Amino acid sequence: MPPTPGTLKKPVPTHFLCIPLAASPAARAQLAASLSAFRSDVCASPAAGGFDVPFDAVRPVGTVHLTLGVMSFPTPPPPPPPRGRTDAVSGGGSGGGDADGSGSEGEAQRSEEGGPRSAGLQRAREVLAGIGLRTIWREVVRGRQGDAVRRLEGMAQGRVGTGLVKKEGHEQEEEREREREEEEEEEGERPRITLRGLASMQPAEKAAVLYAPPVDQFGLLQAFCEKVRDVFKEAELMVDEDRPLLLHATVVNTTYVKGNRGEGGGSRGKGGRGRRGGKKWERLVFDARGIIDRYEDQVWLENMPLDKVAICRMGATKIMVNGEEDEAYEVEAEVNF
Repeated sequence: MPPTPGTLKKPVPTHFLCIPLAASPAARAQLAASLSAFRSDVCASPAAGGFDVPFDAVRPVGTVHLTLGVMSFPTPPPPPPPRGRTDAVSGGGSGGGDADGSGSEGEAQRSEEGGPRSAGLQRAREVLAGIGLRTIWREVVRGRQGDAVRRLEGMAQGRVGTGLVKKEGHEQEEEREREREEEEEEEGERPRITLRGLASMQPAEKAAVLYAPPVDQFGLLQAFCEKVRDVFKEAELMVDEDRPLLLHATVVNTTYVKGNRGEGGGSRGKGGRGRRGGKKWERLVFDARGIIDRYEDQVWLENMPLDKVAICRMGATKIMVNGEEDEAYEVEAEVNF
C-alpha cells in the first residue's frame, strides 16, 4: 500500500556540501585564536564576567565551515547471497536498489576501505570533481559588472526623461571605468571570506545555536555558493530545502553538550546548563543577548581566500593537529579552487 500523502519521512542527512574554513594554516591560526579567546570569555562564570556557557557548546576549530547544502546517502546493505548459499558473496545479481532508486545500476560501490558506498555518493563525488569553481566565480563577478552598468544607464535615462541636463557624464564614465577595473581584478582572484559579528538561529533569549555570518556587502559570496549548490540540486543530489541558503559558521551549538537536555521546558536558567533525566528531552537553550551584544563587531576570520569545496560526512571525529586535540568531519571528496 502506498504511503498516505503527508506521511513520507524526510530523508535523514548523511553528508553535506561545504566550504571548510580551517583549510589553510593561516586560517586555522586565526580561527583557533578567536575561538580560544571566545571560549575563555563566555564559558566563565557570571562572577568572572562570563556567561556560563557549557565548554562543549563552543565548536572545535576543525569543524567550522559554511554549509551549502545537505545530502542523504544511506550506506546500502550488502547484497543477499544467492539462493542455496549461506556464505556472503559479492554478487551482481538483482539485489535491491540504492536509496536513490537507481536499481541495478545503483549497486553499491566500494570505498577505499572496502566498505559499501551508495551510488548517490559516488555520483556526488563525480559532480564535485567536474565542477568549475573558477568559472562559476567569473560568472558571478561578470553578472555584478553587468548589474552595475545597467544601474548607471538607468540613472542616466532617468535624468534625461525628467528633462534634467546630465552634468555628471564624465564622472559617471569614470565610475563605470572603476567598476570595470575592480571586476577585472576580482576575476583573477577568488572569493575571500571574513566572518564578523554573532547571531542566533533562534530568538536570542532562548538560543541554542550561535553563528558568525560572513561579510558579503555585494552578495558575491552568496551568489557563488548558490550557484555551486545549484549544480548539485540540478543533479538531484540535495535534500530538498524550502528555506533560502543562509551562509553561517556555527560557533556555539548546545547539541554537543553532554546531558544537555532537561525534562519539560528544558534548561532556561541563568547559566543555561541542562540536566539529564525524564522521558521528554528538549534542547538546552540559554539567553544569548549579552553574548551577541559583546561580540557584535568580533572578527573571527579575516580575508581568507576560499581554498576548496568539500563533501563531508555528518558527525565530527576526534583528530590531533600539531599535537593538540581537535575535531573534524570526514572528507569524502574535495576540489580546490
